[in-house]
Amino acid sequence: MRMKTAFVNCTLLDGTENMAPQAGMAVVVEDGKIALVEKAAASYEGCEVVDLGGRYLMPGLINLHLHLASTGAPKKKETDAAKLASFLMGNPVTRALARSVCEKAAKTELLSGVTTIRTVGGLDGVDSAIRDRVKTGKTVGPRMLVADLAVTVPGGHMAGSVAAVAQTEEECRALVRRIAQGKPDLIKLMITGGVLDAKVKGEPGVLRMPPELVRAACEEAHRLGYPVAAHVESPEGVRVALENGVDTIEHGAALDEALVELFQQRGAAHVCTISPAVPLAMMDPQVVGSTELTQYNGNVVFEGIVSCAKTALAHGIPVGLGTDAGCPFTTHYDMWRELQYFHKYVGVSRAFALHTATLKNAEILGIAQKTGSVEAGKSADLLVTDGDPLADLTCLRAPYMVVMAGRVFAQPRVKKYPLVEQELDKFL
Repeated sequence: MRMKTAFVNCTLLDGTENMAPQAGMAVVVEDGKIALVEKAAASYEGCEVVDLGGRYLMPGLINLHLHLASTGAPKKKETDAAKLASFLMGNPVTRALARSVCEKAAKTELLSGVTTIRTVGGLDGVDSAIRDRVKTGKTVGPRMLVADLAVTVPGGHMAGSVAAVAQTEEECRALVRRIAQGKPDLIKLMITGGVLDAKVKGEPGVLRMPPELVRAACEEAHRLGYPVAAHVESPEGVRVALENGVDTIEHGAALDEALVELFQQRGAAHVCTISPAVPLAMMDPQVVGSTELTQYNGNVVFEGIVSCAKTALAHGIPVGLGTDAGCPFTTHYDMWRELQYFHKYVGVSRAFALHTATLKNAEILGIAQKTGSVEAGKSADLLVTDGDPLADLTCLRAPYMVVMAGRVFAQPRVKKYPLVEQELDKFL
């Protein structure tokens, strides 16, 4: 039997760049896909009718950058991430535990309104295993595009935890081939350092991966048909990444004319991730557990990401949004904050922020024919809110309903961390 649901009496925000609220609309869903978008009719025979009472219906959000292996919860003490990852992957029992934690993170993303996620560094093949379990209905989660393990170098960002180490060009190629055995959706490189592993003020994005290794990894990934994303937090890192084949710059840094030209020549995109930089740069160090060094470097990265997004937008370079969930005080339920930061710090309209987090993100992923807008023929990946996000993005924080490929999650609830909420709300 074909299942049909009519979501009626909704105010539609379709996800397009120039979207405006369309009142009194109906969206008919059949077998998980949008069959019809129209002015609401008097009746819908043969459909289960869901009256939304004028609430706002829009595409589900898309989170382009996250790590499932960490919750983003406040930590009482630092842990050795590499040692913990080795322990968790060491035997079937702990591996199953790790998968369970990551599955819960993916479900949290979904219940918070994110219907597509892109993981960019995870525990061995755990992310691709969860992706496949979601596809076969063995677990509940969003659409997933995964990188599995990232590629890094000795002493590089996240080495030994969610990234494996390569030291030569041939080792890079071999590592990409090894990761590809799990059939990921992309390859992730850790080209520069980050805030938490920086040793010197002003150098959170020090170049770690030599250009020849970047090129070797990109060539092998592209030969196998995979796009390449790269963790980059300095202008030098951006240059090395783009000159040697990277497709998306994650985080970013201030761009000069030469870097803008490189972006345009490569047809590359910038993935803006303001969320993890806000607590490191702006929160009370005693609350977030940072030092003077990490706060200083956190501000360098914050300014670099914002500047990169502004310059990219000014030159027609695609800009997407991701949270980097898993970083300190960056949870799997707070994608809405990234939209708010994009609006507040980059200076875009709320409508453009919502468009970026839906259709533009889908375009960057190459899946805009499947999702990202409320349009007949696309997957029924929907988000319903009580209020109008074009007037106030904070209404996204508590969805009235989430629909994933036609499956309805009414008034979803997720576990939240009171300290995170209290502290981050100071920066809205």
